[in-house]
Amino acid sequence: MSEKEKEGQLSEEEKAELQKSEKGAVIELLVPLDTYLSAGVHIGTHTCTKYMEKFVYRVRPEGLYVLDVRKIDERLRIAARFLSRFTPENILAVTSRPYAFTPVTKFAEVIRGRAIVGRFPPGILTNPQLPNHIEPEVIVATDPRTDLQAIKEASKVGIPVVAFADTDAKVDFVDFIIPANNKGRKSLALLYWVLARQILRERREIPPEGEIPQRVEDFETRLVE
Repeated sequence: MSEKEKEGQLSEEEKAELQKSEKGAVIELLVPLDTYLSAGVHIGTHTCTKYMEKFVYRVRPEGLYVLDVRKIDERLRIAARFLSRFTPENILAVTSRPYAFTPVTKFAEVIRGRAIVGRFPPGILTNPQLPNHIEPEVIVATDPRTDLQAIKEASKVGIPVVAFADTDAKVDFVDFIIPANNKGRKSLALLYWVLARQILRERREIPPEGEIPQRVEDFETRLVE
């Protein structure tokens, strides 16, 4: 376990609090709390932008910002409901983060959307003269910082953008934020797996409590020995 992961560990009291709403009612999360925590979806950075402050659960003594798992879960649900309204092939997921290559590719495969991993070709959304020009209806971005080219182009042509964002994120041109650790390998795998499954549930392609045949591990980028 890395030092950052250790800093992000929560006490039993904090875990109990995160499974309840502000009114004290027990919350039914999309996956068990421990699953979220073990993947580190809540681990932020040592920096927090003004917009992201509302998603922070607390700041650890070492200065690490910890995201509120309840808000991550809530935003995953809302994003899935929104994305489920689009024709599958018109959903484009993008990432330039290597740890997100597999999660984004599998996400697009499961929801029957499209994916661009690695360098985003300039003008692909804004220049109809390009042979690789595409016209998606919505973009799912992994990181507002590293996927800025795609996000800016989407903004220019009026394509809504859903993006995962860590505590240090600048969220200009993003229409809907899912707060989360968008840098960790296991975190990215779980986030995209949960979002894909929830989209299929919202489409009623699987039951409300249904599962997909793919495992979280299938979404995880493998480390090269």
